[in-house]
Amino acid sequence: MKQNIVSYEKNKRELKILLMQIRQDHRVAQEEHESFATYAGLDKSQIEILNVFETPSFDETVLQGYDSLWVGGASEANVLHPELFPFIADSQRLLLYCCQQNIPVFASCFGFQLVVLALGGKIVDSEAEFEMGTIPITLTDLAKNDIILKDTDNNFLAVSVHKQKALELPAGCELLAQTETCLHIIKVKNKPFWAFQFHPELDKSKLIERLTIYKDSYTDGNEHLAEVFSAAQETPESNVLMKKFVDRVLLGQSYCRAKSRPTG
Repeated sequence: MKQNIVSYEKNKRELKILLMQIRQDHRVAQEEHESFATYAGLDKSQIEILNVFETPSFDETVLQGYDSLWVGGASEANVLHPELFPFIADSQRLLLYCCQQNIPVFASCFGFQLVVLALGGKIVDSEAEFEMGTIPITLTDLAKNDIILKDTDNNFLAVSVHKQKALELPAGCELLAQTETCLHIIKVKNKPFWAFQFHPELDKSKLIERLTIYKDSYTDGNEHLAEVFSAAQETPESNVLMKKFVDRVLLGQSYCRAKSRPTG
């Protein structure tokens, strides 16, 4: 058992992740990097950054030497306006390349929307009424057999803040979770490729920190902001999803399997 644990930790330390960031605010970019590392159970040095505002043009060679591509959220960009954000086209091409080459992908929020568009789906505006805060996520029956979600409780809480959304499942995908408002987790069939409209990498404290910075974009002022904070709850089942992805997909083993291995 001890030898298996040592081997597991060694393999985990050798993982290298490329995180695509869509952030102009330095504080949020740093916080996002730290949050991904924390909830993935990795050292921050194992996650290197491709900030598409700084590098708007790139191709699949940026993935050389990495075990997985992760994609974060955005507050300064809109997937529906590629004419304003030239990195959107290359981002979608990179995601398609990962899909074709079976490179594991974990995409969050803006990353979810990029995935939907890359796979031929549709994203619509929801600026008049959008999700903001910690909300319950409803699993579909397909989630029972998903390697990441199979032991996740239905209607678990997650941080969700977004003004664009997907209403229809792209071809070749499975719908694993949704809310009354929109789709929330999709997986490409037979591929190690997941996308989450909510933020698995954000918890209650980081939601408060993030919305305080972006309150002018997402709230109607301090009173509205205080209401969102008052209603916010902890999101432990959402926050463990990244570690499950690392353990079960990137390292190819589940928690229960690692615990049940015999000694010797």
